Amino acid sequence: MVQIKTPEQIAKMREAGLVVAAIHAATREAAVPGATTKDLDEVARKVIADHGAKSNFLGYGGFPATICTSVNEVVVHGIPSDDVVLKDGDIISVDCGAIVDGWHGDAAYTAFVGSGHAPELIELSRVTEESMWAGIAAMRNGNRLMDISKAIESYIRRQPRPATGEHSLGKFGIIEDYGGHGIGTEMHMDPHLLNYVSRKRGKGPKLVPGFCLAIEPMVSLGTPRTEVLEDDWTVITTDGTWSSHWEHSVALTEEGPLVLTAPDGGRAKLAELGVTAAPDPLA
Repeated sequence: MVQIKTPEQIAKMREAGLVVAAIHAATREAAVPGATTKDLDEVARKVIADHGAKSNFLGYGGFPATICTSVNEVVVHGIPSDDVVLKDGDIISVDCGAIVDGWHGDAAYTAFVGSGHAPELIELSRVTEESMWAGIAAMRNGNRLMDISKAIESYIRRQPRPATGEHSLGKFGIIEDYGGHGIGTEMHMDPHLLNYVSRKRGKGPKLVPGFCLAIEPMVSLGTPRTEVLEDDWTVITTDGTWSSHWEHSVALTEEGPLVLTAPDGGRAKLAELGVTAAPDPLA
């Protein structure tokens, strides 16, 4: 069953989303050479506390931290640690969430640590982020869930093959085992959102006002396949190629999509794609 939200509930989710946006801003600034991923987790904990919110990652299924910090070949669910020290040239995906009055927000971004990154890494992050926005733009009244999957996959498939290099096999791999999801009174809810089209899954439910999704493509510079390390959390690419992860929580309203975890509600980026974002209920 898909949980349909009222405008008042979407406004609460927007509050949670803005806390997530604040975590993103603070951790992005802290992701510098010499910092540990545990340092970033401490930054996130402080932001959540300062906003009077709660973490929806800490303790989730036993997860021991406030954010996921996934460095280089780690796709998702990397555990912050004093032992993981960020180096010049690394890339890191930070995934985090927050709860306000029982309503959840969830979003992720990929950042470049230091400078001198290879062109294929810059292109990897760009393609992953832009495919997310293509999916968000497809979140329209009357569309089906598969339309979002198709928009994400189609954008990625249209891109030129990335250059081969130290971190790349010269192709984009759309991660198969993880995808987006519904969000609301829980962080992970129905429906599951693939980042590619699967005919076995059919078209999926029709998108209607009150539908809320976390849209999150994950893309590698090689294989679409992953494996989980012995800690039962950390997910890496099976071929060691580096990966990127971008995510926003989005609500569909009568007036269009509202990007709950973007500071401007997604207005600027959606305008570039010819889509009008819904008004911000907190403005």
